[in-house]
Amino acid sequence: MKTLILLCALGVIFIQSIYAQPWIPDLGNGNYKNPVIYADYSDPDIIRVENDFYMVASSFNCMPGIPILHSTDLVNWEIINHVYERLPLEKYDKPVHGEGSWAPSIRYHMGKYYVYFCTPYDGLFMATADHPTGNWELKHIVKVDNWEDPCPFWDDDGKAYLVRSKLCGNALYLHRMSPDGETILDNGTLIFRDQSQPTIEGPKFLKKDGYYYILAPAGGVPTGWQTVLRSKNIQGPYEAKVVMHSGNTVINGPHQGGMVELPSGEWWFMHFQDRDMYGRIVHLQPVTWTDGWPMIGIDQNGDDIGEPVAEYSKPKVETQTSIKAPQTSDEFDGTNLGLQWQWHANPQTAWYSFNPNSSELRLNAVRNITQNGDLWYVPNLLLQKFPAPSFTVTTKVRFNPNLNGERCGLIVMGNSWAYIALVNDNDILYVRTYQGMNNRCDESTTMISSEIYPACECYFRLKVSDDGMCSFSYSSDNVTFKETGKPFKAEKGKWIGAKTGIFCINPNMEESNGFALFDWFRVE
Repeated sequence: MKTLILLCALGVIFIQSIYAQPWIPDLGNGNYKNPVIYADYSDPDIIRVENDFYMVASSFNCMPGIPILHSTDLVNWEIINHVYERLPLEKYDKPVHGEGSWAPSIRYHMGKYYVYFCTPYDGLFMATADHPTGNWELKHIVKVDNWEDPCPFWDDDGKAYLVRSKLCGNALYLHRMSPDGETILDNGTLIFRDQSQPTIEGPKFLKKDGYYYILAPAGGVPTGWQTVLRSKNIQGPYEAKVVMHSGNTVINGPHQGGMVELPSGEWWFMHFQDRDMYGRIVHLQPVTWTDGWPMIGIDQNGDDIGEPVAEYSKPKVETQTSIKAPQTSDEFDGTNLGLQWQWHANPQTAWYSFNPNSSELRLNAVRNITQNGDLWYVPNLLLQKFPAPSFTVTTKVRFNPNLNGERCGLIVMGNSWAYIALVNDNDILYVRTYQGMNNRCDESTTMISSEIYPACECYFRLKVSDDGMCSFSYSSDNVTFKETGKPFKAEKGKWIGAKTGIFCINPNMEESNGFALFDWFRVE
């Protein structure tokens, strides 16, 4: 009987662990479905080191930056680290929407891990680590405008190179690089420009069977395709071939990613698909080689161009893994924020702490002079990516305000935003909802609803439906929830998908010692 009870309990735990993940790509029958990550991991690049796969993605102005994800089967992923906690430039102490890290590349060379990335107006950065979960050393290599999407390459003779694209350009450039990867040795040579491949960018280098290959997306983010270049000479000339497009599928703009070879001899490609408010979600495609060219996906029309698969057999790997997905929920029972969280600017220690007497996250009422709750330029919003087409978030908060107008709550953030909050209005607490948009020339945030709330503890809930429609509700007991405000359609941010999260702000000139204690944040 005890054994049966134990098995039932384990079964409940297993079911709960699966239910807690908003999107599960592993079908459990040897197949997977796309996308393998239904979240905004833009511009993915991947490597394999023995039986482990590591992926990086763009962060733009979100900090900590460049998440590192780990998998042993290319289907089940979890976040294990970030390349940097903050960017070493003062301008990132405030939100610089759309800037920051673009299209990083990750490589493993001579026992060391490398990540390269550019920001659009600050130049080239490189980070190195002995292991992806360890400390990364970040260096600002070249200060220059308009470089983007760098990828290093070490040739068989030990010579090192860097390929990159150019902001608003239509060309790829090759640089010689010092063997340690820390110095760019020339101004770069134009190696590819072809008007039939517009907006070519995001290059990734590899070498196979005597050919140099550059994987490069073209045609633009929402509507483009995947191009591959090849040459016997690293300096070119390069010939081009389209190897994957949308075809007859509903997967728009399938391109930009990384390709790896497995010990089994299989090749696989991970790329993004632009899904508007959900950001650029991640797909996994099989790769086959014919006549020295890779074809990504499956040729459905006999035109020798691959199309994305919706469901396929999982990669043949040596290490099996349990079902995983990038982290979402957080019980705030440690001393560090979960790896799913990011701020809109370089984080400051004054923004938050953990309550030593209980499992609670303390967000301080940081002074942010806002017009009627305008949050576009507020840096201390604690946010995470939308994790699925539809999901529910519930959080518990206790509010201890100090000044008039202080507020704490649950938010959906993008180029427009909406939030539900406890607001201190002349020492009376209200539950209020707001909606706003990025408009520097006008009052951009409007209060939608307001109700007196007789306590400092409250449960907030956000429901997001398949079409990105959002609704808020609140409760005093986490059982009965009352909807408030009006529906709001989520909107993407500047180069990123919509995010959800929590905040506590003080909109006054005067500093405050007010704060909010968040007990947990749960995603279903």
